[in-house]
Amino acid sequence: MAYITPVSGDAQPVFATDVRNPILASASTAATPVNLAGPKLDFYRVVANTSVATQQGVQEYVANVIQAIQQTATVAMYQVDGTILSFGIFPTGAFGDSAANPPTTTDTAKFLTAANITYTGYQLDSCTSIGFKLAAS
Repeated sequence: MAYITPVSGDAQPVFATDVRNPILASASTAATPVNLAGPKLDFYRVVANTSVATQQGVQEYVANVIQAIQQTATVAMYQVDGTILSFGIFPTGAFGDSAANPPTTTDTAKFLTAANITYTGYQLDSCTSIGFKLAAS
């Protein structure tokens, strides 16, 4: 069987995708949680002044909010439920201190400022870091 000897790289990009700064290969899995499904996410929930359920098309409110957030971080997932928009973003700490768990009030204020775009009739009134809402109830 043929074998090609790797000339560069280690397991970090595969096993430690949720680590922001490079770490030694010998320490990459030593008592460190590893997320094989993707990077570690911060979760934010914002509340709009009115339902945005009909504003999910191209160049409509929800798409523009996502683009505004992605000026600072990447939106990995989101959900719209009436006036509630929930986001999972990475890298962690993009809107504040990544050591704070859950994110601090300053983090949520920075997120709200970034996401709260100008759009006729729509605005985001508040932001919390209580997590991603997965289903309507």
